Amino acid sequence: MNRITIKTTDKAHFYRQMIQQHGSPLLILDCDKLAQQYQSLSAALPDVKLYYAIKSLPHPAAIHTLDALGASFDIASSGEINLLREQGVAARKTIHTHPIKRDKDIRDALRFGCTTFVVDNIWELEKFTGYRHRVGLLIRVSFPNPNTAIDLSRKFGCRADEVSLLIQKAQSLGLHVKGLSFHAGSQCPAPDNHVLAIEQCANIIESVYQDSGKLLAVMDIGGGFPVEYSQQTGIHIDAFCAPIRAALTKLPEHIQVIAEPGRYLSAPAMTSVSSVMGKARRGESTWYYLDDGVYGSYSGQLFDHAVYPLTIFSDNTETEQAVLAGPTCDSIDVIAEQVSIPSMNIGDMVIGQQMGAYTSASSTNFNLFDKANIIAINQLELISENVLQFNQ
Repeated sequence: MNRITIKTTDKAHFYRQMIQQHGSPLLILDCDKLAQQYQSLSAALPDVKLYYAIKSLPHPAAIHTLDALGASFDIASSGEINLLREQGVAARKTIHTHPIKRDKDIRDALRFGCTTFVVDNIWELEKFTGYRHRVGLLIRVSFPNPNTAIDLSRKFGCRADEVSLLIQKAQSLGLHVKGLSFHAGSQCPAPDNHVLAIEQCANIIESVYQDSGKLLAVMDIGGGFPVEYSQQTGIHIDAFCAPIRAALTKLPEHIQVIAEPGRYLSAPAMTSVSSVMGKARRGESTWYYLDDGVYGSYSGQLFDHAVYPLTIFSDNTETEQAVLAGPTCDSIDVIAEQVSIPSMNIGDMVIGQQMGAYTSASSTNFNLFDKANIIAINQLELISENVLQFNQ
C-alpha cells in the first residue's frame, strides 16, 4: 500500500514553481542525488567497478552525471549504445550484458567499441565465431531468488554445472571466456543470494582452473541493491553490502569484480509531480483523477511491482477515504485505493517519491496522453539557471 505523507502547503512552493515553468505532469531528476547514490554504493563496494544499468533510467542527464563521476555502463541494446554515443561516453567503459542478441546487436556494439559480452548457452556462443578475435565473453550463471519480486534467473543464466561445458565449447570455437556473471534478483531484501552466488562462482572458477588450467579473471555480481519504497525498513547500503564485501575478500587476488547497479542509483534521484485534473464521488470514496498514472510515470506499479511513497500538500486536518487514479480511460489506471487523505481541489499536486527507476523507462503512449517532461536539476554544468528540460 502507498505510504502517504501530508505536508503543509507552504512546503509546496518549489513544485508549484516547476509546474508554472514546465507544466504538469513532471519528473524532476536531481543529479546531485544521483551522484550521492553512486558515491554511497562506491563506498559500500570499494573494490568493485560499477557499470550503471542504463535500462533503469536512460536519460542524457543521468548518463552525463555518472560519466563525469567515473562510472562505467551496462548496455543491452543498440538504442542504449546510441544514447552513450550522443553523450560522448568512451566505449572502453561499457559491457554488453544482454544474454540473447541478434547478429546486428553484436555488430552495432563492436562498431561502437564495446568488446565484452554476456552469454548463457551454446547457441549464443556460436553467434560470436565470426568475431572470435574481437570479443571477450562472460558466462552468466543462474542463481534463482524466490524472495525477490522479480527473479531475473528465471529468464537468463545457465546452471552452475553447465559452465565447464560452455567453456569447453567456447575453446573449441576459439572464443575467449573472461569470467562469470550473475544477477541475484531485483530489489533483493537481503544479500544472502549475492553471497551464495559469489561463493559458488568462486568454486566454479577454481574448478575450471583445476580441470583445464584456464584462469577466469572477471566476476560480475550484477545488481539487486535495494531502495526503500512504501515500507520503512531502514535499508542502509553499507550494512547490506557488508556480507558481500566479506565474501569478495575470499576471492583470489587476480579476479576483477564488477557490478551492474540500476535501481539503487536511479530510483531516489527522481520525483514525480502530477496535478488533480478532476474529481468525483463514487460510493464511499472520493476519486481524484491525476494527469499521470500507471500507463505513465507510475508504470512501475504494473511492471516493476513497486509502490511509491506519495506526498500531498494540505492544511486541512480532516481526512476522507479516497482513490487516486490516472488520466486514461482504463479502469486499471489506479495509483492508490482506500487511502485516507485531506480533501483536494482540482489543480492540487500529488508528489511521488523514489520514481527514478523503471518509471519513465517503461511508460507508454496509451490514450496518447502526454508523458511527463523530465526536468534535470543540479547538473554539473549550469545551463539555463541549472535546469535542463528533455521532452520524452
